[in-house]
Amino acid sequence: MERFAVLVVGGGPAGSSCAFALCRAGVSVAVLDKARFPRDKVCAGWITPPVLRALEIEPQDYAKGGRVMQPIRGFAVARRGDPGADADCGEVVSYGIRRCEFDRFLLERSGADLRLGQPLESLRREDGEWIANESIRADWIVGAGGHFCPVARELGARPGAGEPSTIVAREVEFEMTSEQQARCPVRADLPALYFEPDLRGYGWVVRKGDWLNVGLGRQDAHAFPARVTGFADWLRAHDLVPPDLPARWRGHAYLLHGEAPRPLSAPGALLCGDAAGLAYPRSGEGIRPAVESGLLAARALSRVLHLCGDGVERTYARALIERFGPRRPGASFSGWLPARARARVAGRCLASAWFAKRVVVERWLLHREVPALSGD
Repeated sequence: MERFAVLVVGGGPAGSSCAFALCRAGVSVAVLDKARFPRDKVCAGWITPPVLRALEIEPQDYAKGGRVMQPIRGFAVARRGDPGADADCGEVVSYGIRRCEFDRFLLERSGADLRLGQPLESLRREDGEWIANESIRADWIVGAGGHFCPVARELGARPGAGEPSTIVAREVEFEMTSEQQARCPVRADLPALYFEPDLRGYGWVVRKGDWLNVGLGRQDAHAFPARVTGFADWLRAHDLVPPDLPARWRGHAYLLHGEAPRPLSAPGALLCGDAAGLAYPRSGEGIRPAVESGLLAARALSRVLHLCGDGVERTYARALIERFGPRRPGASFSGWLPARARARVAGRCLASAWFAKRVVVERWLLHREVPALSGD
């Protein structure tokens, strides 16, 4: 049986960021993931400069080797069916990436012992240690396997009926032909966001070089497949996407930080990213919270493993609250307006260039007022 100081379950941005920081601190780490990388991970996929700074990645270095790194200057914002506004920030404020490339890049540079294509089939605690798959023994375990993370389940998470505030999303990403590119009116540097009429979610059209990502996310699973079909039909009817969108869309789920009932830690265990339910409440964006929670978990673990701290679970939970704020039920997609005022006010607000730029884009989507996560 092999032994590591930390076992990270999940090789996405949360897990790979945690492993990277731990390995650099001299901690022995293994990463276990049921997928083999590169994996087919469909995501609207934008990352902000603070994420790159926290990960110590230069955009031009990442783009080497043909990886997609689409500069984004802002977003076109509207409530579906109403006039909208182009919120151009006048500079590059984000980058569109493909998750299959981004996740592989982060994982391969982590320096961890990678156990890919290996699902977590068994997990037990014995004499203060974790034993995984009867083959790996670790002092600590980090659950970073997304919404359905098996470590989160071990700590009491009940994805599905036990978590009624789950966001459901479905999307498709494909490489456009030259003809499709010519017919797609959405600017690559200004992705389009279309809020649902009831503000319970939004759809998007994001160009990433030759690639196009189209999707819809809602805080309401009722009749969701039909809503996705209706959104795609609406986009086609208004010539906002190529008419021959692929028929097979992929689904996923996640929790908003304000609504998540999940624990952040337990004795010998920490949860990061979507496993902990850390997506930003207003936007549902999860890459930055995933990366930062992974780095914060590594910071707390490296201190205790180097015998210069204690109470790692409390330290980590406190760091997350300081970074992302306390959980506030209702601070979600539609929580910014009283229910009776939504239909009357929402379209007007989203059509305002000032509101679209200063509130929707800079605060809700990009969190430009929040500086990059600093080192110790």
